[in-house]
Amino acid sequence: MNIRPRINRWTPSRRDLNFGTSILSSLVQPHFVVSGVGVDEPISSMPGIHRQSPDVLLQTIASDMELGIHAHMLFAVIEPSMKDANASIASSPEMHLMGLIRELKSTYGDSIVVLTDVCLCTATDHGHCGIIHDDVIDNDLTVAELCSIALAHAEAGADYVSASDMMDGRVLAIREALEQAGHVSTGILSYSVKYASSFYGPFRDAASSSPSFGDRGSHQMDIRSGYSEAVLEAMGDESEGADIIMIKPALTYLDVVRKVSDNVSRPVAVYNVSGEYSMVLSSTPDQHSRGKMVREILHSFKRAGADIIVSYHAREAVSCNWLE
Repeated sequence: MNIRPRINRWTPSRRDLNFGTSILSSLVQPHFVVSGVGVDEPISSMPGIHRQSPDVLLQTIASDMELGIHAHMLFAVIEPSMKDANASIASSPEMHLMGLIRELKSTYGDSIVVLTDVCLCTATDHGHCGIIHDDVIDNDLTVAELCSIALAHAEAGADYVSASDMMDGRVLAIREALEQAGHVSTGILSYSVKYASSFYGPFRDAASSSPSFGDRGSHQMDIRSGYSEAVLEAMGDESEGADIIMIKPALTYLDVVRKVSDNVSRPVAVYNVSGEYSMVLSSTPDQHSRGKMVREILHSFKRAGADIIVSYHAREAVSCNWLE
């Protein structure tokens, strides 16, 4: 069974995220998780966002939960010495991300939504999103590794595994792997419509995921691509079993958000990406003017058809009462 509508209704927090009507219920706060203890490192290109070790991040998420932010997306940052050509560490049950997932679910249970990034770029020594074979990314070899990563995250307790790689056929393969392993309540958030955008720079600094050669134009969508390809990708992933359809970036593709939202039945998410975040911070001299701009941006996502908003602004927007 590759389509299970119950997955998005499985817990109260999932229902609030997918079907709540307020901006607060829609928000997902991203986090960068590093190994070690006591690490709380500011990211220079993303003011206000830090790389944190699991012990520190547990405290950060506790504060976020008190604010009413119940959905959290985790990105593992891997030490260079642990990377290899096949991203082997990414599926290891001993990797620091897995322990954090287990601790979060043990502490918060069904009141939290834990979303984890499933890709190879942060764990490969070449920085690409897949396994390189004959100097190109091999789609099918990559899909097999993505399944291993998704299974490891599901075993740790992730609510949604978020496939951000843009390989063909990976949603169906991940769904089948989850089904065979008995993880029938684990959801798949698919980055169905992900463009080869110039707005990802600060994220790649934060996650140490820049490719060492070439670019990602062979698998991420061309920025000149029309609506038909976006709808094709989204509906294809939906038919393969995606529970949430992601569009990335968000702010520069609001027209695509509307078109995809009009054509799919699953909840639609947008990623308000690092470059968009940093652009706002660099253009607003004070918190008041930043708040007005962020509020306008978040409403634009909702108006375009987004059910879920992944945004680095989430914490400040809620704590500073920018949403009303």
